Amino acid sequence: MTTRRAFLGHAVAGALGTVALGAAKSDTGVETLEIIDCHTHFYDPTRPQGVPWPGKGTPLYRTVLPDDLKRLPKPKPVTGTVIVEASKWVEDNQWLLDLAKDDPFIVGIVGHLTPGEPAFKDHLARFGKNDLYRGIRVRDKQVLELLEKDDLADLKRMADADLSLDVNGGPTGPYAVARLAERLPSLRIVINHIANVPITAEAPPSEWAEGLRKASKGPNVFCKVSALVEGASRGGRTAPRELAFYKPYLDVVWDAFGENRLIYGSNWPVSDRGAEYHVLEQLVLDDVAERGSEVAPKFFSQNAIRAYKWVERPGRSEAIVPKSA
Repeated sequence: MTTRRAFLGHAVAGALGTVALGAAKSDTGVETLEIIDCHTHFYDPTRPQGVPWPGKGTPLYRTVLPDDLKRLPKPKPVTGTVIVEASKWVEDNQWLLDLAKDDPFIVGIVGHLTPGEPAFKDHLARFGKNDLYRGIRVRDKQVLELLEKDDLADLKRMADADLSLDVNGGPTGPYAVARLAERLPSLRIVINHIANVPITAEAPPSEWAEGLRKASKGPNVFCKVSALVEGASRGGRTAPRELAFYKPYLDVVWDAFGENRLIYGSNWPVSDRGAEYHVLEQLVLDDVAERGSEVAPKFFSQNAIRAYKWVERPGRSEAIVPKSA
């Protein structure tokens, strides 16, 4: 059904404003920037078992599926997605694999398992048999606990299986990532949401910036530029739509990781709390456009191949259009 992708897209000239961007030609002949959104969440509260997240009564408590993402207005089409599981239920790993089975738009899944638990090894073997299963996500506190216990056997199993580890947490989380990367240099690690730093009009926190620099010393550590508008809308604030507001924080991230280890993610639909999808995508498109014509293909797809080794699937170009369209 699938083969591991080594980026076969052929670069042609594209443009965003007056700045040239790399583009790939799809099977349909349409020239488009290859955009793999590496952080989306899908779930269905109408299932008989319901969902453990999000909670009832919240704006997020609704059915959210890939076709809903495809229908959203965007400056540039999203050409594929890596889903990040937010459910703590083990069987929801399988639910996502089943969801992806008939939708080539889904190129990878980051699941939810708990390293250190007795059943971890068996669960990883079970789900990891599917090429679409690209790794798991944990909290930075879990990483610290495993380091303190010197219990890295399960994370070593992931590295041996060529899977990645997403790490979500607060602005000090990159320090834990730096320690883990030193202990397990063969494990690919992806920091989520630029470590969830609050984005304000003030200068970026020095502790956060230093943590990112330390984490970036591990050559297999990547950072996901995601949750920007959520970071800017905390405390009931309205997320600005001007790139200049985010630029000081983005510059810290780019200075730390460079053009080869940053990847794009929206955090949709959670991102709706801060701004519409087209707003957040335009912010990163504008930012990347200012960083040179060679950067966009790396940021929006090629770096994600290295981080996740995501799966190219036949029919993906056709799957960009929602089924009901």
